[in-house]
Amino acid sequence: MKMKKILITGGAGFVGYHLAKRLAAQGNDITLADNFFRGKRNVDFETLIKEPNVTFIKADLTESKNWLKLSGGYDYVYHLVGINGTELFYTIPHEVLRIGVTTILNGLEWFRTQNKKPDAKILFTSSNEAYGDALEAFNQLPLPTPENVPLVIADPYNPRSSYSAQKLIGELFFIHYAKAYDFRMSIVRPHNFYGPRAGWGHVIPEVIERVSLRTDPFLIYGADDTRSFCYIDDAVEAIQKVMESKKTDGGTYHIGTKEETKIKTLVEQIWNLMGWKPKKISIKNSPKGSVRRRLADVSKIKKDTGWEAKTSLTEGLRKTIDWYLKNPKPASQ
Repeated sequence: MKMKKILITGGAGFVGYHLAKRLAAQGNDITLADNFFRGKRNVDFETLIKEPNVTFIKADLTESKNWLKLSGGYDYVYHLVGINGTELFYTIPHEVLRIGVTTILNGLEWFRTQNKKPDAKILFTSSNEAYGDALEAFNQLPLPTPENVPLVIADPYNPRSSYSAQKLIGELFFIHYAKAYDFRMSIVRPHNFYGPRAGWGHVIPEVIERVSLRTDPFLIYGADDTRSFCYIDDAVEAIQKVMESKKTDGGTYHIGTKEETKIKTLVEQIWNLMGWKPKKISIKNSPKGSVRRRLADVSKIKKDTGWEAKTSLTEGLRKTIDWYLKNPKPASQ
């Protein structure tokens, strides 16, 4: 297969790093762009950017002039830049919106005017949050949930909506820019990706940390809430398959697993794998705006690309726990 010239925005982040590592190992020419707002310049990342076929450019992509640093001529552009992490949705919702929307618009303008590569394609990583509010608004969504459900902002005053809104807006921009300017694009909606180097502001690393500290009583938020957790190696394989297929052009694809897991079951698996369980357990409801059940319908991506997740939750958790135990949380975080 002919090697490709590839740009990954948000390349120092969780998904960006793992995607870059996969694509670089295949011999592609990779450029990563990030400003380290969320991404980390740790040992893993430093090792990656020392590869001869990987270039790193530090750039704040909310500034349109900084896109010119990236030159052009890319076969594939993976647009992953944005703020993730539930805590940040509540503490800096204005920045979640500003960074998400400005980088989307700047990226699309750059792609259509500056990339200048025939048959190039751009991919947007949206989120399951883009449709999550439909459950609150209509009190019902089909489970597993397909791609064509309504996209809804149930409560604009809820700061959590900042993330779902910028993803929804991003989908609209990508769909209508591609139609107006006749370029190739696809959209993916990740469903609870997890694995090594995901940061600390997510449920799995947060539970691992508290187990390591032997926290007792042990608080579980939304114990009966469900998610379909997808291991990062499976996830980036899916993203690559959507990008590289012409059959997926113009389409939106859910990426996740067929397994619906309760949060309390997830926590119990981590306890078992780490060989410790608290004596006392405390249960509290999830924060307002959190969806109670989430399970992706992944039949469309399997039909169009042949992809389906291979890593069991137990196997993925074991790999994730191993990495976090070897890379404990810095005292400053």
